[in-house]
Amino acid sequence: MSPCLDIYVWIPEHSPEVFGRFIDSYVNVDDPGDDRFHAFNRVYVLGIASEADDRHLDELRFEDRDGAFTLYLRARDHYQAIITVIQDGAAVLGLSVDAPDDLPETLWQSEQLVEQLRRQFSAPAGLAGVELPPARDRFEWDDEGLVLLRTGNLPMP
Repeated sequence: MSPCLDIYVWIPEHSPEVFGRFIDSYVNVDDPGDDRFHAFNRVYVLGIASEADDRHLDELRFEDRDGAFTLYLRARDHYQAIITVIQDGAAVLGLSVDAPDDLPETLWQSEQLVEQLRRQFSAPAGLAGVELPPARDRFEWDDEGLVLLRTGNLPMP
């Protein structure tokens, strides 16, 4: 199996509309690959949370970050769709694409996809890297470690 190139955009303030559009555009809702998707959808898109939904989402929360979590889902036309909710109200939306041997071609395609996501979700910044985990806060977003492509800038908090 070839590695994946992960592409992300920063959403300064998440909303039900943004999450709904991302899900409608990119997530395989018939087979999302994680049963907690339904709890996420009820809580963050539909606004009809139950205690059971909150418990399911608690399973995803990072121990070292209050309220932050990442949900990895099956995508419609890509390898994976990724949603990270950050504690300060921001979000990181991402897609994973197969990165075969032709990394320069894949990087060119990922640059096009980053710009498409930035336009679609009015995202101020995007980035991509091979097997790059989603940023869980601004500090991780700014880390250059595995980043191969970066565009735009985060707004001041």
